[in-house]
Amino acid sequence: MFSLKNKTAVITGAGSGIGRAVAELFAQQGALVHIIELNEANAAEAADTILQNGGTAVIHSCDVSNQQAVTNTFKSIGHFSILVNCAGIAHVGKADTTSEEDFERVFNVNVKGTYNCLHAGIPVLKQQANAVILNVASIAAWVGLPDRFAYSMSKGAVFAMTMSVAKDYLEDNIRCNSISPARIHTPFVDGFIAKNYPGNEKEMFEKLSMSQPIGRMGTVKEVAALALYLCSDEAGFITGCDYPIDGGFIKLNN
Repeated sequence: MFSLKNKTAVITGAGSGIGRAVAELFAQQGALVHIIELNEANAAEAADTILQNGGTAVIHSCDVSNQQAVTNTFKSIGHFSILVNCAGIAHVGKADTTSEEDFERVFNVNVKGTYNCLHAGIPVLKQQANAVILNVASIAAWVGLPDRFAYSMSKGAVFAMTMSVAKDYLEDNIRCNSISPARIHTPFVDGFIAKNYPGNEKEMFEKLSMSQPIGRMGTVKEVAALALYLCSDEAGFITGCDYPIDGGFIKLNN
C-alpha cells in the first residue's frame, strides 16, 4: 500500500522541515522527487539523504514568489503527477503591527508562491491519468491565532485555493486537497524559540508543546505520512478536503 513507484513528485520547500520529510518519505516509497527550494545548501543536503537511502531526487534552486522562475523550473522538470506546495514562511504580528513590507513578503511566498506553482503545474497535471495536488495550509486557516495576522491571511488563502482548484479540475482527474498542521517540531520552531526567548528555551518549548491538547508538538514524519496517504492511489476518492493534523487543537482546545 501507499506505493509511489513510477510516479514523479514536485515538492516545494523540500529543503527543510515538513517539505523535507515529505520528500524523503515519497522517495522511500518509490517516487522520483524534484526538490524546489530557495536554499541550495538545504536542498543539496535533503537530496543527499534521499540518495544515501536508495531514492532518487533532483534539486532546483527557485524562488516560488517569482513566476518566471517557477515557469522555467517546471518546464525543465517536464512530466510529473504529484505536486506538493509546502514552501512557506511565518510572521509574528497583529494587523496594526504588521508592516506593509512584512505583509507583502508573507503574501508573496505563501499565497503567490502557491498560485505560481498551481499556474505552472496544472497544465502538466491535466495531461496525466490521475494527478494529485496537496497544499500545506494551517490551523491558522480555521481558528484565530494571536499575533499571526499575515500568516493566518496567507493560509486562509491556501485553504480557499485548494477548494477552488478541486472543483475546477474534477473533469481533468486532478485531485486537490490540503493539510492543516498545528505546531510541528521543526528547525524553524527551535530557531524561533532561541531568537525570541534566549535563556528560556526549554520552558518555552514545553509551553508551546502543551498548547496542543494532546500534550506535545507533532513531528514532521507524522505530517509526511498524512501527505503520503493523500497523494497515493489509496486516497483516490478524496478531493476538495482539508485535513487538520493538530493534536486536537481545533476541536478540543476550548
